[in-house]
Amino acid sequence: MIKVYTDGACIGNPGPGGWGAVILGDGEQRIVHGNDPDTTNNRMEIMAVIEGLRNIPSQTDVTVFSDSNYVINTITKNWKRNRNQDLWDLLEEEIRDRNVRWKWVKGHAGNRFNEEADRLAHGEAAGSLVEADSRGFDGSPASQEESDVLTHINEQGVARMVDVGAKPDTERIAVAMGHVKMKPTTLDLIRENSFEKGDVLAVANIAGVMGGKRTSDLIPLCHPLSLTQITVEFELDEEGYMVKITATAKTRGKTGVEMEALTAVSISALTIYDMCKSVDRGMSIGIRLASKSGGQSGDIVLD
Repeated sequence: MIKVYTDGACIGNPGPGGWGAVILGDGEQRIVHGNDPDTTNNRMEIMAVIEGLRNIPSQTDVTVFSDSNYVINTITKNWKRNRNQDLWDLLEEEIRDRNVRWKWVKGHAGNRFNEEADRLAHGEAAGSLVEADSRGFDGSPASQEESDVLTHINEQGVARMVDVGAKPDTERIAVAMGHVKMKPTTLDLIRENSFEKGDVLAVANIAGVMGGKRTSDLIPLCHPLSLTQITVEFELDEEGYMVKITATAKTRGKTGVEMEALTAVSISALTIYDMCKSVDRGMSIGIRLASKSGGQSGDIVLD
């Protein structure tokens, strides 16, 4: 199934306009775009779909994604075509040669392909478009529709660090949780601070904070971040015989702090294991992301 993400833009409406389309599923990801010196936003929205379809083979199955209610509802709900009949006629010609499905997407909601189509359209309208690698785009977090796309791998399978330079700075918070499950006697020794190496939780706290701060040194493709805060907290679970760990990482920047929070929990858990392994080598560790907020993908709560 071929997917085409489209968008149109206009400065002044009427005024100079641009359109852009991102094509997926028929080989390497491709982009097409163009402009009109005197047009409207709606005409550019239609033109984006026309040109997107023109750039894929006839007799193919294709899903068109657009954030334009005007385009989607005119096609699927038979809104009246009081204007732009010339473009509607051109669009109908392209539709007749293909099996087209239509899907509305919310604009500026973290869908990286919709965001790229928007960038192309506005860049053409403003006369300031900078050609981008169509395989990379802006590295925005993938939405549910795009869950099969790995942003850190290009079409050739080569690992790369995502370019987040075009993304806005926002307040970002991530919370990760984990646990170290152990023997009841091991948990007792931690509570009583009876290990020869010292205070297990105090050392694990410092280790977790330090580990979170060094995330980009440990995970090859992570961006170095200026953290505004990172905290690590512990809870002794007497019934489950485990130490529960919660790490919270905060920053204001262009990319999230999930990895920093997860790294803090991981290093804290490993430190607990290291300090207690002399009496309990059967300890087990579990780690997960609990929540994140900020950025184009919005808030996510997993726990």
